[in-house]
Amino acid sequence: MHLLITAGNTHTPIDQVRVITNVFTGRTGAAIAAAAYERGHHVTLVTSHPHVLAELPVPAADAPRWHLHTYRTFDELEHRLAELIPGGSFDAILHAAAVSDYQVEGAYRPSPQGPWQKITAAKIPSSYPEVWLRLTPTPKLIDRFRSAWHFRGWLVKFKLEVGRSDEELLAIAEQSRRQSQADLIVANRLEDLTRYAWLGPLQGRYCRLERAELPHRLCHALEELHHARPATDAI
Repeated sequence: MHLLITAGNTHTPIDQVRVITNVFTGRTGAAIAAAAYERGHHVTLVTSHPHVLAELPVPAADAPRWHLHTYRTFDELEHRLAELIPGGSFDAILHAAAVSDYQVEGAYRPSPQGPWQKITAAKIPSSYPEVWLRLTPTPKLIDRFRSAWHFRGWLVKFKLEVGRSDEELLAIAEQSRRQSQADLIVANRLEDLTRYAWLGPLQGRYCRLERAELPHRLCHALEELHHARPATDAI
């Protein structure tokens, strides 16, 4: 199979020197990419943190069956996926990147002339006693895979929650999977992130996996799906 795997986090700029981001570094996506390559698959990895590959048994950058693309911002990731997915030859996409949920639409400070004054400086002065940011939702990139970019292969979504019970996590994950028309979803809780994850639905149920098992078990699940039914018939 030819797999497209996204990994890492995204930046959304506040000004030209500051960003909003999250804590994730793409190790899960990179580990899945390494496992897929080891199993003989053709891998295209799109990551914000290529340095984590040094920790894994991955091939050289110019090796056959291995293609590496990098990004840093939300806009760069969106642009890269819009280039790669439409008309691409991918059998499966595993969207493990932790994509920003919000972007900065403006920075403001209190003003004597009115309640707020928009800050237009390339770098917000650190002397301001108070700065407010207006955040708006970013587009859900994974929801574009089917509708806008017409991907017809196997799609794996990743979902992270905090402070949920197992039952709540799996209910949220299944609803999220259906919303994005994904075939499989990997569900995590932040508090369990280094210990285990849930993968499903596999034969109608979700399985709890040790974290170290996830890369190869996920690849195996996709291999079974692909052998049972061609990716072009997935939807």
